[in-house]
Amino acid sequence: MKALMQTLIPLDIQFFAAPANTTATYTTGTGANSTKPNAYYDKLLLELLVQTDFGHAKFAQERPMPKNYGDTINFRKITKLNPALTPLTEGVTPTGQTGSIEAISASTKQYGDWMEFSDLVDVTVIDPILKEYTVEQARSARETLDILVREELNGGSNVFYANSKLSRVTLAAGDKPTINDFRKIVLAMKKNHVKPAVQGKYVVFITPEVAFDLMDDEKFEKAYTIGQNNTPFIKGEIADVYGIKFIEMINAKVFDGEGAAGVDVHSSIVLGQKPYGITKIAGNGDVQTIIKALGSAGTSDPLNQRQSIGWKVNAFAVKRIYEEAITRYESVPTNA
Repeated sequence: MKALMQTLIPLDIQFFAAPANTTATYTTGTGANSTKPNAYYDKLLLELLVQTDFGHAKFAQERPMPKNYGDTINFRKITKLNPALTPLTEGVTPTGQTGSIEAISASTKQYGDWMEFSDLVDVTVIDPILKEYTVEQARSARETLDILVREELNGGSNVFYANSKLSRVTLAAGDKPTINDFRKIVLAMKKNHVKPAVQGKYVVFITPEVAFDLMDDEKFEKAYTIGQNNTPFIKGEIADVYGIKFIEMINAKVFDGEGAAGVDVHSSIVLGQKPYGITKIAGNGDVQTIIKALGSAGTSDPLNQRQSIGWKVNAFAVKRIYEEAITRYESVPTNA
């Protein structure tokens, strides 16, 4: 396992494939945020958002919506056609099949947050305090979107419990994750004709604690040691074994205290090919930086004492589309 530990790399999956379209709100007033420095803060937030370490949306279908078409998108789910096993009879046209397309709707919503500062932090050049809080606002923005995707993935109907348990409340210490359980989940997906997620492989989002136990699993270690394809191709990937890519997520779901005797239950999400989607309204759904300068509130701030920085996403939605291509695996890692 020494070789395995030496190859681990930190998770750094880009949340959006393209840079966010950030727009600073310019206002008149006094102080550092009233003129040119606004552009600097706006750029700072942009750079941080595309260098994110949250990645639950990595394997989603991205479907931007055009402006002025409302706030609802319909993802189309096409059902599988059955094989035609009956031989044709000369001169007789078969009944034929009827196609079935299911529309799965998702409505976009706004998200955002802000912070207020007094004039005591105002200076004539870029203020380091405002800069540091702009960094934190950026982290908060990307984590917010990541958690929205994570929660949608964890709301699926397909669940597999460790150690052949039948429910979350029966999971206890010792019901730790195993590579055999993940293989069984992938086997079930193959039987349901679910395509692999990427590079001909299925993908699993796991917590660091689940990763810790898998590294001690004999079958996992053996496959990793003898495998010739274990070089990570996806950032955050800790291993590629048995046709499964394991990606460690620092923000993966944990059901705190929901197991037997109050133990924490860890969720691992197994994915086939693009079973969920995210959407934004084109030109209006990216992260926007909003900076209000001292005095910009007019009579509401008669002494020019308040200024603020914030972020907003005008339109964002995430939706599961193919339930058969998403399975939640629940276990109790040794170090939970």
